[in-house]
Amino acid sequence: PGFENLTMGYNKYLRPYFGGEPVQIAMSLDVASISSISESDMDYTATIYLRQRWTDPRLVFHGNKSFTLDARLVELLWVPDTYIVESKRSFLHDVTVGNRLIRLFSNGTILYALRITTTVACNMDLSKYPMDTQTCRLQLESWGYDENDVVFTWLRGNDSVHGIEKLRLSQYTVERYYTFVSKSQQETGSYPRLILQFELRRNVLYFILETYVPSTLLVMLSWVSFWITLDSVPARTCIGVTTVLSMTTLMIGSRSSLSKTNCFIKAIDVYLGICFSFIFGALVEYAVAHYSSSQKCAAKAPQEVRPEMEEVNITNILNSSITSYKRKISFTSIEISSDNVNCSDLTMKTHEKIKFVLRNKMHRIINYFTIQNPSNVDHYSKLLFPLFFMLVNVFYWAYYLYF
Repeated sequence: PGFENLTMGYNKYLRPYFGGEPVQIAMSLDVASISSISESDMDYTATIYLRQRWTDPRLVFHGNKSFTLDARLVELLWVPDTYIVESKRSFLHDVTVGNRLIRLFSNGTILYALRITTTVACNMDLSKYPMDTQTCRLQLESWGYDENDVVFTWLRGNDSVHGIEKLRLSQYTVERYYTFVSKSQQETGSYPRLILQFELRRNVLYFILETYVPSTLLVMLSWVSFWITLDSVPARTCIGVTTVLSMTTLMIGSRSSLSKTNCFIKAIDVYLGICFSFIFGALVEYAVAHYSSSQKCAAKAPQEVRPEMEEVNITNILNSSITSYKRKISFTSIEISSDNVNCSDLTMKTHEKIKFVLRNKMHRIINYFTIQNPSNVDHYSKLLFPLFFMLVNVFYWAYYLYF
């Protein structure tokens, strides 16, 4: 009966102080849980207790008591049209009844509390994944009333938010959070907005055990082939191919968990690419060393011919060369005999000189890049591969952790 007397002549379609000063709406909230944070969909799902306070002079009554009313009576009162910005899906809990609270104070202050679960978009930068820190927001704004009608404030500043510092998430740790007041300028006017911003730092230990350690061990396993002789073709080939295939499987598995974010070049992709390059390089190293060894053996084979055969072959070659020169060179300036060749008047043409110089240059270049001792390839690889891998790791971790 008392509430009926208060609402007699009450118009719920008009805000308090209609036509006058704006309504001051103070808010506070408790974050009950953040159930999931999705990198693929770039959103998070949170359950919050939203509390709004404002004063309606039409509901002032005598006394110093406060009354908690049935939540269904909210249909008879004016309430703010607050909504969650960038919300994808939201719902109000209704078990066993709608989770709403209405409390009325004698000075006309109304406390309106709601239990809401919402999925909110959160733009993420995954370039440093899994060593990233994401900044997400929960924004509350008036839908229809602009700043001339309502003014949003936090009830107690940064202390208006509770529960977020106690959250225990599977992959993240809440670093810090803070609140501030802003305005949303739109075509229909300027609307008040309250913002809760919090930073989430990903726990990297899981990824170290799941991805970084196995990939590093595969790289070290590929180095075992450097201690196996070049003649052991099956053993070295098996190690190289096995490590390459294992690394490929590891790379595919790491990307399957973030199938919708493959457009990002993430830090974990860079590391896996580095490991794959070193493993593939170890396989190529054996191919180069084995090829050089086979070429060296082929070069030694002609030297094993008997000296008598060498002399005969050289004599035949010289005789055939002299005979060909006798037929082609004019006797007007050059006298050639089988016993004596006079080359004083012989002149080499310009294009022949160029060919001769280029041929010498090519032979020098080929000899420079030719591996004289193939066993040295493994010897240097034992030192260079681990050294370069350590240097790359130092630059990698320094860049992604401190820059």
